[in-house]
Amino acid sequence: MLYTELLRLWDGAVQRADSQDWVGALSQLQQISEPTSRTLFNTASAQLMLGQLHLALKALDLTIAKDERLAVGFFQRAAVMMQIDRLEEALSDCIWAQKHMRGNTVIDYRQLGLRFKLYSWQVLYNAAAVYCRMGQWEQAREVLLSASQERGGVRGGNIEAALDTVLREEVLAPLLVPDNVVFRPRKQDVEQLQQRDFLGKAKVISSMIPNDDFGGFEPLRLQKPGFYEPKVDGAQDSRYMRMRVPYMARGPQQLTVPGGAMVFLFGEQDRDGMATVIYDGQRGLLPMSLLDPADVKTSKGKKENRVPSGIPLPPGLKPPTRPQAQPSPAAPPRVSFSSDTPPPSYSTATHAPPSASEAPQYTENPARDQHADEAQGAEAGSVLVKVHFTYTVALSVPLETTNREIKDCIAQKLGQPASQLRLRYKQHGSRMLIPLGGEGGPGHTVQDVAEAGRVTLWCQKEDPLANRSILHQMVALYDYTAQGPEDLEFSEGDTIDILGEVNEVWLEGHSAGNIGIFPGCFAYRENANITQSSGL
Repeated sequence: MLYTELLRLWDGAVQRADSQDWVGALSQLQQISEPTSRTLFNTASAQLMLGQLHLALKALDLTIAKDERLAVGFFQRAAVMMQIDRLEEALSDCIWAQKHMRGNTVIDYRQLGLRFKLYSWQVLYNAAAVYCRMGQWEQAREVLLSASQERGGVRGGNIEAALDTVLREEVLAPLLVPDNVVFRPRKQDVEQLQQRDFLGKAKVISSMIPNDDFGGFEPLRLQKPGFYEPKVDGAQDSRYMRMRVPYMARGPQQLTVPGGAMVFLFGEQDRDGMATVIYDGQRGLLPMSLLDPADVKTSKGKKENRVPSGIPLPPGLKPPTRPQAQPSPAAPPRVSFSSDTPPPSYSTATHAPPSASEAPQYTENPARDQHADEAQGAEAGSVLVKVHFTYTVALSVPLETTNREIKDCIAQKLGQPASQLRLRYKQHGSRMLIPLGGEGGPGHTVQDVAEAGRVTLWCQKEDPLANRSILHQMVALYDYTAQGPEDLEFSEGDTIDILGEVNEVWLEGHSAGNIGIFPGCFAYRENANITQSSGL
């Protein structure tokens, strides 16, 4: 299925959902032959509004199968399972949702197109609702007390009212994503769906042949010296304009542009006399009366096709042909319980069991010790080590500490096995991540890579690269957005480990803990002589 067709059906379904036409929205979504996790979530939302709980549950199962780390998908499925009395599975989904929040108090899904923030206290609230339906009122009260200590959101009144309800032994209603909140496609992609005439309309040009008395029409013939060649002004069909005088922004979405600057005319003039332009990589509004056409023709001896307007050009290579798609990874197995086994405790499933002398704790932010560690880095004879993991930590070590000892300290700090961690750093003036070599031999200490008493390391686990060899490394030239589950998504400047070649234009690589394929023209090889370290 073409991506443009998917976008058109997806956008049509969102527009019908905004007008509360859930039947029409569901009809549009069901026409998508290759649905994504976000369109399947919208399908479940439409079926929930129509009262089709079992069909909505099936759509949420497919959503989680497409994206097994979508915490809001587990949160929504737990609420649906409570409504059909599948309590053990609902409790399991609450545990999965809390796990995939990764210790964060809130996850904002606006970057994915969902105008919704999922708070950890909402997940705990639904877990308490499950315990209420099981008749375990004391455990429900303990989970709500833990939720009252969470940060963010309008939790205060909701938690207090829920505690009063539990004390009266009344069942709590589950929390769901609001009815009118669905995943929306990117606005930039939807704008590209409108057809644009890049060639323009045909023009009739009347020409005259010198020393020829023939009048009328004749077939095409070879060009001979003396034929008339019409001259076209370079500014006639150009979309580049030049500012006549400086202009200061006076309203929203307007740009501040100096006089004489070159801008690109992106849209037509509106009724207020403003035109949409692009200047220095930004899109905004400028008065059309201040713009003059600019001649962008270059001399015959130059082949430069870039106008100094701050607008970057796309990759100059031909678009690659896409290889055959690989099957998407399977969803995590759903937890099932036998009739003679009691359901797991929510506190013991998500946190370590507390001792008898202290109150239970449900969440902990591992980055709260960062400032205390940075203060210790100022001590004389020590180096401040900053480590980028799924979160950022800092620690202070002596100057003579070996690389192997640093690795053990970081593994203890992160709570990960040292054998599965991989440390890399950047040389001064380079964007390439280089493995931190040596495990304790002479000349391999933290002082070798430290600058001004500081060193920054990038840490990632070795699990995705188990039994895989890295051919070389490349640096991303442009941002690449995944077009399918088998693609590797990265940003400009990221370091990519090359694992193999799919075909002559597609490569298989690893970046930020993910493995996938990407077009080779989106990255370049900075240094071919960098070797891999066997120790780290």
